[in-house]
Amino acid sequence: MSETGMEVAGTAEDRQVYKAMIDAPIEVVWNTLVKTDEVLPFFFGAVCEAEDAALKPGNRMRMVTPNRKYASVVGEVLEFSPPHRYAHTFKFTQWDDDDCTVTYELRETPEGVEFSLVTTGVPAGTKTAKSMHQGGSFITQNLKSLVETGKPGFSGKMVMMLGPVMGFMTPSACRIENWPLKR
Repeated sequence: MSETGMEVAGTAEDRQVYKAMIDAPIEVVWNTLVKTDEVLPFFFGAVCEAEDAALKPGNRMRMVTPNRKYASVVGEVLEFSPPHRYAHTFKFTQWDDDDCTVTYELRETPEGVEFSLVTTGVPAGTKTAKSMHQGGSFITQNLKSLVETGKPGFSGKMVMMLGPVMGFMTPSACRIENWPLKR
């Protein structure tokens, strides 16, 4: 772990691991990570919505803009084991790339909570792969900052400011009606 508390580990093409040591109780980290129906700066200013308003295995989930006009990510909850592990499939709505899996793991240590974001099955050489690599560090850094200080990091603040302004550039394929939670 670096002196900033950030680490990118694992270099296998199929698996990337992004880590941060977070100075907070595990319940605080978990509850921040799994909030639904609230803007989450560490998830690029999106709101997490879940089928039947519950993050539980088998339910669909999606990340939507605060105005609920667009969905940026869709998936299905694979595992939900509070306060240690949450996994879901992951697909960017603007691209036709195959789904991959994102897993969030929390582990209590004497120094705080070790938070790991693990991506697996990311289609190599795709736009999804490039975005996932950039996004892993962004999510980890901004979750750490939000939990420890009550505010996202600089990059999270910029996304929160620019997101509403850039909405006009969102592809029509991302319109929320194209990505329902109910089957």
